[in-house]
Amino acid sequence: MKSTTTSTASAPQHRPTQQRHRRIRRGWPLVAAAVLGTVGAALAAQPSDGAPATSASGYREDDLRRDTDALRALGITGVQARVTTASGRDLVATSGVAVAGTRRPVPRDGYFRIASTGKAPMATVVLQLVDEGKLSLDDTVDRRLPGLIDQNGNDGRKMTVRQLLQNTSGLHDDLPGFDTPQQYFQHRYDTYTPEQIVARALKHRPDFEPGTAWGYSNTGYVVLGMIVEKTAGRPWQKEVESRILKPLGMYHTYLPGSTPTLRRPHADGYQVFASGERTDVTEQIVPDLGGYVSTTADVNRFFQGLLGGRLLSAPRLAEMRDTVPVDRRIEAIWPGGRYGLGLVSRPLTCGGSYWSHEGGEAGYITLNGATADGGRTVTVSMTTSFNDFDKTLRQHRAASDLVDRALCDTGRVGR
Repeated sequence: MKSTTTSTASAPQHRPTQQRHRRIRRGWPLVAAAVLGTVGAALAAQPSDGAPATSASGYREDDLRRDTDALRALGITGVQARVTTASGRDLVATSGVAVAGTRRPVPRDGYFRIASTGKAPMATVVLQLVDEGKLSLDDTVDRRLPGLIDQNGNDGRKMTVRQLLQNTSGLHDDLPGFDTPQQYFQHRYDTYTPEQIVARALKHRPDFEPGTAWGYSNTGYVVLGMIVEKTAGRPWQKEVESRILKPLGMYHTYLPGSTPTLRRPHADGYQVFASGERTDVTEQIVPDLGGYVSTTADVNRFFQGLLGGRLLSAPRLAEMRDTVPVDRRIEAIWPGGRYGLGLVSRPLTCGGSYWSHEGGEAGYITLNGATADGGRTVTVSMTTSFNDFDKTLRQHRAASDLVDRALCDTGRVGR
């Protein structure tokens, strides 16, 4: 089997009681962009890689708790956050409840779906293969997967590995989500093969010619997984496990595959639909790279290892951090944000920039960040997602503020 969620038929598979429906959850940035439409934003700034300044007050666990409480006050059911420092000392705070309508506390290191945060480990594996001379960033998709992309103006002969990594391939996403509770209950067990996901994208013309613009594409990372599998001769999941998870000791990061539930402990995830109805969406199958489940400690461990130089050579890490501006829609969500090869750069209020890759899935939203050397990292997981963009934007801004204060080491004393 090519992936833990691969079906054997030509149509999406699901449990007998479910109706057929093509459903792939899109990442949080793509959801927000789709709702945002043509709302303007300032041009992306180009942050430096300088180390952040440090406040004399210091960011403490009380500050982290205040920031998680501020997120809960936005209508988020549960929040957990962790700041890991170079000394190894962690600040941990939670807010809200694990299950709506109860007093059950959010676990301090509970499991959650990390969604598009999983793109950063995938990009790292691709760059490791480049380091080993098994791949080139300038390889075309057609060279590695002949004939896969050749429809409706989509041309794998013009599309490179680098462009897939950087979201400059022009490959369209056709990834509907859950618009109503009824859709969730009918289609939460649907699965897809990678080929089916790509076929959906190829029903559309490309968003732009490869290399001429930027557009977030989950489908592009599905293609990268297929390239890794073809190059390495085994499923991409095995490559991520042997090259990333095991060496870094990320023992609490896993792909649930066709299992729709999460390991315990975890907080339940909720989606607030346009109707205002809050629905428990914890149980679902996420059939692509976004299916990874992890913990705040493991996500911090990944960014520490990556930026600390444990996973890539210096030249490859530099290429990973060679960024381009995101489009105007995403820039409204990532002010000053720029996209590298599976890694996002965002400016810090204290100077310099930080590195991250957030993720969004029905019921689970994750923001994270790390200083340039990985010496200080922060991950915040929230167990509520909104179909309303204004609420999503407020949630994102508050979580981004938490990341900024934690990395700048700026507490609220004297502020």
